Amino acid sequence: MQQFPHHYEVATRVDGPTGDVVIEAAGLPRLETAPPVEFDGPGDRWSPETLLMAAVCDCFVLGFKAIATASKLNWSSLDVRVTGTLDRTDRKMLFTHVLVAADLTVPAGQESRAPRILEKAEEACLITNSLSAEVELESNVVVG
Repeated sequence: MQQFPHHYEVATRVDGPTGDVVIEAAGLPRLETAPPVEFDGPGDRWSPETLLMAAVCDCFVLGFKAIATASKLNWSSLDVRVTGTLDRTDRKMLFTHVLVAADLTVPAGQESRAPRILEKAEEACLITNSLSAEVELESNVVVG
């Protein structure tokens, strides 16, 4: 890993009020965005709200994979759903709650260690650590 601080740059250019918003970052595919349906958007593109929840989901899963590998946890599948609650508080819109629901399948003998590794992944997520919202982990470990 490189030394801190790390810097990440994303850019866009919008041509007028009806122009498409396309975000770009060096070496990555372009991504078209729009407001979500809740803000009168088309509902067929990624929005800032869905991108933030995707970042939480991705960060959790990548963290879990690293921690599980370091902990030598055997597992066969991980299904994660992230739900964010956007609300108005003190005249500001903000995410007030983020639920990370994780279903982990492990072989017999691994089920006692798995919940703690899921908790460590949630605790290590730099995205949720950067949010003011309450973050809740709901985990389910299945032997399979």
